[in-house]
Amino acid sequence: MYTLHIEHGIRDFGLWKQAFDRDPLDRAASGVVRHRISRPVDDSHYVVVELDFANLNQAEEVLSNLQTKVWNSSAASPALHGAPQTRILETVG
Repeated sequence: MYTLHIEHGIRDFGLWKQAFDRDPLDRAASGVVRHRISRPVDDSHYVVVELDFANLNQAEEVLSNLQTKVWNSSAASPALHGAPQTRILETVG
């Protein structure tokens, strides 16, 4: 199992969640088998998203598409504040 771990600042959670729910990359068709959204208890302007995949190639492709098609578009990511921090994790135990 591979997890695309994404952290970033946001301007407004409701606006961010609406954009996330529009699902511009079609998560299911892109190989996402499960996702989690978390927020720090002390920072309502920050989100952590984890997208799980069966294989590494799918995670890498979604990350590339987020970087080129979503995060650089104010229409697709209207609440994004700053550059997302990402890494792909492999479940090992």
